Amino acid sequence: MATLAPAADTNVPLEAIDVSDALFYATDSWRPVFARLRQEAPVHFQPNSPFGPFWSVTRHADIQAVEARPDIFSSDMKYGGITVLDQVGEINRPQFIAADRPYHGEQRRVIAPAFGPGEMAKMAQSIRLRTAELLDGLPFGEEFNWVQRVSIPLTTDMLAILFDFPWADRHLLTFWSDIAGDIEMALNPETAAKSVQHGREMLAYFDRLFAQRKALPPTNDLISMMVHSESMGNMPDQERIGNLILLIVGGNDTTRNSMSGMVAAFDRYPEQWRKLITEPAKIAGAVPEIIRWQTPLAHMRRTCVADSEIAGVPVKAGDKIVMWYISGNRDESVFPDAERFDIERANARRHLSFGFGVHRCVGARLAELQIQILLEQMLERRMTVRVTGQPEHVVQCFVHGYTNLPVTIERH
Repeated sequence: MATLAPAADTNVPLEAIDVSDALFYATDSWRPVFARLRQEAPVHFQPNSPFGPFWSVTRHADIQAVEARPDIFSSDMKYGGITVLDQVGEINRPQFIAADRPYHGEQRRVIAPAFGPGEMAKMAQSIRLRTAELLDGLPFGEEFNWVQRVSIPLTTDMLAILFDFPWADRHLLTFWSDIAGDIEMALNPETAAKSVQHGREMLAYFDRLFAQRKALPPTNDLISMMVHSESMGNMPDQERIGNLILLIVGGNDTTRNSMSGMVAAFDRYPEQWRKLITEPAKIAGAVPEIIRWQTPLAHMRRTCVADSEIAGVPVKAGDKIVMWYISGNRDESVFPDAERFDIERANARRHLSFGFGVHRCVGARLAELQIQILLEQMLERRMTVRVTGQPEHVVQCFVHGYTNLPVTIERH
């Protein structure tokens, strides 16, 4: 992986900027480079990245414009998928987010009922009970890793419930999520082979569950919904792996990193936490602002299937188009003083973290509900979380989050 000059160095030529460089995210130094691109080259071509050539789209309006034209900018895995990594060979794992109409809609409709309003209402009490139990077990005045003690358990347990996954093995969901979401692994043949092997092991485990659920009457868990549906009941191996990865990463990594990011945000802007203490009703506005500020998936990719243009810049059929949500969510033309974390931000729901258009995240409401309940339960216990050490960030350009967030808890 090439190491670039600091992004803030204005002497770096535009053509040398590679925002797929994991170092920007590992060192949390991505903000200046995206600010420069939004200003100087909002549709920017990088010809020589480790992931191959790609266009970066960094402004909010331009990202939405690309998402709004799925007929021109395809998500289909046959063109390489939805990340800056071209998913080919054994890592070509078709999934409904990496498909175009009508196939995308047919499979999405199978899963969507699990995230409907009725199901969310049923889940709320369970989420509240599990969150309360976890928070009651945390130590006050003692440093611990918020990621490991709070963010991972809450999201992993929720995923296990959605799948009706064997409870004693739910740690496997975390492991598979971390492996599947790490696109950097594909750049090294040795780690790429490990990723493929873990994918096979995951499929073997889930196939046993699929067989069990297929023999039973349909229920509301995700596995049962899949195996009893016409469009997902008989998927080939790679497609089963792909859709499982989609549900696991989508249901785990993203909410996990928002739960960690919110702690970092409130610690950096403590007056915002004091506002919540005084007015807990502001939680409703805090949740989308947390998701905007953190942006748990830094990018999504499309492939141009016909010569077109983005913001007046010509792009050709076959070009890889990477939409940097992490940049669009800092676009000052949409979010004034965008770096500031502000739970009263009037338009926080315009964030791009869940995507836009036909591919908007099917589990968005569940993610919001989990964060909302976590905030409610923290306030109920008068918990104020302080970051006490240097955060450690995920070393890649797709999943944007934390591996270690040292904190202590005090009562307010």
